[in-house]
Amino acid sequence: MDSVISLHIEPTRKEGKHMVNKIFFITVLAGVPLSVVGRLLHWSEVLMFIIYCLTIVALAGYMGRATESLAIVSGPRVGGLLNATFGNAVELIISIFALKEGLVAIVLASLTGSVLGNLLLVAGLSFFVGGLKYKRQEFNVYDARHNSGLLMFAVIVAFVIPEVFAQGMPEGKTMAMSIGVSVILITLYLAALFFRLVTHRGVYQTQGEEGAGHEEEPEWTKGKALLILLVATGAVAFVSESLVHTFETVGTRFGWSELFIGVIIVAVVGNAAEHASAIIMAYKNRMNVAVEIAIGSTLQVAMFVAPVLVLLSLFFKESMPLVFTLPELTAMVTAVLLGVILSNDGDTNWFEGATLLAAYLIMGIGFYLL
Repeated sequence: MDSVISLHIEPTRKEGKHMVNKIFFITVLAGVPLSVVGRLLHWSEVLMFIIYCLTIVALAGYMGRATESLAIVSGPRVGGLLNATFGNAVELIISIFALKEGLVAIVLASLTGSVLGNLLLVAGLSFFVGGLKYKRQEFNVYDARHNSGLLMFAVIVAFVIPEVFAQGMPEGKTMAMSIGVSVILITLYLAALFFRLVTHRGVYQTQGEEGAGHEEEPEWTKGKALLILLVATGAVAFVSESLVHTFETVGTRFGWSELFIGVIIVAVVGNAAEHASAIIMAYKNRMNVAVEIAIGSTLQVAMFVAPVLVLLSLFFKESMPLVFTLPELTAMVTAVLLGVILSNDGDTNWFEGATLLAAYLIMGIGFYLL
């Protein structure tokens, strides 16, 4: 009887996955041309905003599938890093175009949204969905503790300290301090990668983790996956530039503040690849990859993407200091503390996922009403 049920469920899952892939394909096939035509013919900016967002999410789906294939071949650490990197590339591209337009507040808000989205929404959905299928899921506790320390440093030290000192500084000195902090963050992030992938690779590997990536066949070969990643990233860059120009109109139409657009809208759209991939990995009980995507992406945003944007902003008309608003800082610190407490034991379940999701909803309501 069990074998009959298993045989029935497996084709259903494959059919569902095939349907989702077909939807993504159709959306990309229609979305990219519509993005070009709509921009040339000056269609309604609200309509174009919807088209751009759907197209980016569909492209992110392809990026997620490509990085999932690479994760199977390369292992959880490298696979998770690749997923986070290409997932954050979407947001980095959107943010660069936003900086070019002088939308500094939206960029800072989107960085806040990425931290909240990855720590609370992505991790929460992963823990919740995986926990519905498995009573208890485990991941590398050593990686969790290593990431916890970096999270505390990146958000609580590197983000809070500039805010505190900026209160008594002129604007010029605040920017100088932001540049110094950014260089330190990037240096430490690169050192952390060198530590995990070179000098201490495999030292803190948990039993059963080695070879876990070879339990299933990758959907695409390594070469095809990398090619799709590059093409999808290029398409996202094109659509993202157009998306940025719709923010002001959409915000006015729906009564959304720049803070809400950055924290919720840009962050969710920009991180769609990580959202999909992490949940899929958790459902397959590959929690090392799922956690690496959620936490690793947060670290990359805080320690690499944010400081890189600070340095890039020097080449635009309005520079961006690494100084967040009080609500943004409070939300990020709270998310980090909650994430560290729930993940530090290397063990999770659906209720912990629900707790993270509840925290995200509460903060989302706050930013919407602010």
